[in-house]
Amino acid sequence: MEKEIQLNEHNKQEHRPSHTAEHMINRAMINNFGCGRAVEAHIERKKSKMDFALPKAPTEEQIRKVEAEVNSMIDKDMTVAYEYISQAEASTRYDLRRLPEGASDTVRVVKIGDYDDCLCVGQHVDSTAEIGKVSIVSYDYNAEKQILRIRFKTQAQ
Repeated sequence: MEKEIQLNEHNKQEHRPSHTAEHMINRAMINNFGCGRAVEAHIERKKSKMDFALPKAPTEEQIRKVEAEVNSMIDKDMTVAYEYISQAEASTRYDLRRLPEGASDTVRVVKIGDYDDCLCVGQHVDSTAEIGKVSIVSYDYNAEKQILRIRFKTQAQ
């Protein structure tokens, strides 16, 4: 008999397409800027925002390249899958600093095709085709804090 996996409770009810798009924008930012994942994110059905630590402001062309990469990956209709691993194993592959204090020993890895993988307990679509097109509707850069804020929305409602 298989042991039931116990994960930490999750109190958010994210908009699944926007939350999955958040993962993909994170990967595109890492690919294009070599930065880490978003330092903060607020994901909603109508419009979402993500903050990234960047040493300098990106150009409009760089922002559009991120958007184009995400949409190109969405068009591949990649499967979103899950893997359950121990924190010990996760520590060799992922940054665990965002795990809440007292997190369960078992953590969940969310895999978007061969494009992105990260620890997450949130809700996601089954396939990237469910996201529809992602539009970066605006962005601004705070030079003092070295933070880029991206605001985006998905076609999926």
